[in-house]
Amino acid sequence: MTLLESQTSQSDRSLDANWWRQAVVYQIYPRSFADANGDGIGDLAGVISRIDYLRELGVDAVWLSPFYPSALADGGYDVDDYRNVDPRIGTLSEFDEMAAALHAAGIKVVVDIVPNHSSNLHAWFALALAAPRGSAERARYIFRDGTGPDGALPPTDWESIFGGPAWTRVADGQWYLHLFAREQPDFNWDNREVRDDFLRTLAFWADRGVDGFRIDVAHALTKDLTEPLPSHAELQAAMPVDGSHRLFDRNEVHEIYAEWRELFNSYDPPRTAVAEAWVPAERRARYASPEGLGQAFNFDLLKAEWNAAEFRSIIEDNLREAEQSGASSTWVFSNHDVVRHASRYALPAGTAQQDWLFTGGTSPAPDTEQGLRRARAVTLLALALPGSAYLYQGEELGLPEVADLPADALQDPAFFRSAGKEKGRDGCRVPLPWTATGPSFGFGPGGAHLPQPAWFSEYAAEVQSVDPASTLAFYRSALAARRVLQSAEQLTWRAAGAADVVQFERPGGWLCVTNFGEVAAPLPAGRILLASGPVGDDLPPDTTVWLATGEL
Repeated sequence: MTLLESQTSQSDRSLDANWWRQAVVYQIYPRSFADANGDGIGDLAGVISRIDYLRELGVDAVWLSPFYPSALADGGYDVDDYRNVDPRIGTLSEFDEMAAALHAAGIKVVVDIVPNHSSNLHAWFALALAAPRGSAERARYIFRDGTGPDGALPPTDWESIFGGPAWTRVADGQWYLHLFAREQPDFNWDNREVRDDFLRTLAFWADRGVDGFRIDVAHALTKDLTEPLPSHAELQAAMPVDGSHRLFDRNEVHEIYAEWRELFNSYDPPRTAVAEAWVPAERRARYASPEGLGQAFNFDLLKAEWNAAEFRSIIEDNLREAEQSGASSTWVFSNHDVVRHASRYALPAGTAQQDWLFTGGTSPAPDTEQGLRRARAVTLLALALPGSAYLYQGEELGLPEVADLPADALQDPAFFRSAGKEKGRDGCRVPLPWTATGPSFGFGPGGAHLPQPAWFSEYAAEVQSVDPASTLAFYRSALAARRVLQSAEQLTWRAAGAADVVQFERPGGWLCVTNFGEVAAPLPAGRILLASGPVGDDLPPDTTVWLATGEL
């Protein structure tokens, strides 16, 4: 049976309640994906207009970053209303139309949930500011009296993740906690009303046909704020693995997710969830357990150096962890929070990425050809692994980071809250190029909310769609082959004969081989199914190949 014949005989995986275990999930950052109405901001109508593209790409699901009403103090992660759509992005009716169209194309829908904090424009926070100290309205958030004369100093010296104080004072003198921007007040998850309201939010979207949820900063909800409170320096110490940190990864957070799981399981099929939890590896399994969210991101490969031994160790550890937790692994190299991996792999090992961004991406000079070779190689490696693969919009075009955004164009609060010490994440959020010419390279008829470089024309989807050697063509081929070959069964490591080569066998009689070295490596016997770059008698550096060792 040929690969194509196998593909056409595949059952429809969209009917499988366990679809998420081996899914390819494509992250859409809605404001930067496609703009249908010409206001410079991507919208749901833009997503609808690109569903054929997503179907042809071959993804199993899309994950939409926040599309809720927001003042965009943090790119939409400051939510004004959890059960509505930002009018600049669309309407609830358009959301329903989009979800129905995606489902008709065999694509599941995953939405972002931001439970640690609301925006300061949320109706509840307006009520909290208008209410007195000690009121039920304030009890939904974390308000404290200050220290020093007249309470003029914050309760602690804590710094927010975006820089600057983690406390902001309100008119009557109290202070509220925000682990992120001041426009993102933290919820009080000890409050039953908060817990019940989020259950209503999850049900609201599940009832509209949403198949799963990505949980933002899932490890930060529950906090221990009993006196005396530790200093910022004490908080910065290594993350404990016993659930005792005051702000992150506390054991009681799993009581919340057990309630969520009960809700998810009340649907047929059960709704899925994946945790964004930056916790030590030994703590991740609880988030991914069947009694909890069911899956958790691992960012270990994203953070890894270009090193065969490190990659193999990370893969072994995460597959073992997934097996123990009853989940499936998650493999990811780029998202809306990090420098695109085609650029990371173009830089010398150890490069401080924020420093590099401040040079406009010129020092050190990136080796863009190396970056793309390695990005394609690790993509093909990850797609051969058991578990889910999470792709970030534009990586299928091989997009590098836009490193030279001028200061007056930046929008990321990290830039402003750090007093310009961090350039932030805008470089990976620049709107996508769909066409080689025209307004905003086809993103929309009215320009783009972040400036696009002239070289985007080379990466446009329309250009790559007709080039069989393009990165887009490579992704389409890889996802089509993966759909046929992938299984949940474990891999078998094979001796590679070279320290810089990672090689493993998958059920069905095929090998994945990646050369992390600087010289060509011997190519095992077999028929080449797919390669991330040109392959001759040997396997070149920075290249991955899939080989059939039997009949496929």
